[in-house]
Amino acid sequence: MEDLKVKTILVSQPKPENEKSPYFDLAGKSKLEIDFQSFIHIEGLEAGEFRKQKINLLDFGSVIFTSRNAVDHYFRMAEEMRLQIPDSMKYFCTSESTAYYLQKYVVYRKRKIFHGKGGFADIIPLLKKYGEGRFLLPTSDVLKDIIPNTLEKHSIDYQRGIFYRTVCSDLSSLADVFYDILVFFSPSGIKSLYQNFPDFQQNGTRIACFGPTTRKAAESEGLMVNIFAPSKEAPSMTMAIEQYVAKVNKK
Repeated sequence: MEDLKVKTILVSQPKPENEKSPYFDLAGKSKLEIDFQSFIHIEGLEAGEFRKQKINLLDFGSVIFTSRNAVDHYFRMAEEMRLQIPDSMKYFCTSESTAYYLQKYVVYRKRKIFHGKGGFADIIPLLKKYGEGRFLLPTSDVLKDIIPNTLEKHSIDYQRGIFYRTVCSDLSSLADVFYDILVFFSPSGIKSLYQNFPDFQQNGTRIACFGPTTRKAAESEGLMVNIFAPSKEAPSMTMAIEQYVAKVNKK
């Protein structure tokens, strides 16, 4: 079946706060209507539920942070459990932005905050060189396999703690709304689509997926993935969408 022209797109993420977002550029350049709706949201575990994991935050000399959510919920849990995190605690962050975000909770000192360049494997040498004792890994209930696999591959002594969970959002406001393209960034987004709309039929809707696990989740539901990123031709989702739209809208 010939692909129809694209006029409307729904991105399953919150609306960007930065006015320079490439999505706004794409909307203007390609004359598209792009809406944003988070299909998932984060809920923190309550202290009583967290205690069931039998984790004492003060048993660890180092913490590994993979996101700002992990930072927020680690310190939230410490406060709820009335624990004073010692100044000697060392923090290892996968990105520089997460490391600087720590300033919200601790005084930034180079001797105790270390960061990689974005890839999880980047921090392994830092963990081995500067880490102390066992590492705590605060996470959501959903965790990419590459993280525990990498830690175990390099014989890093760590314990994962679930501090928050990923929850499907209420999408009832979209029940009677049609979009030419739905854009997904995680398997949780696909799960939310079907939890909200169990009888969803793709019909003429194009599906855009970022990352192989998201594409796999979409295809496992019988969806046809029309747009995929990252790729050699389109390292970003906006580039992949732009290329697709340019192709079908010129007909």
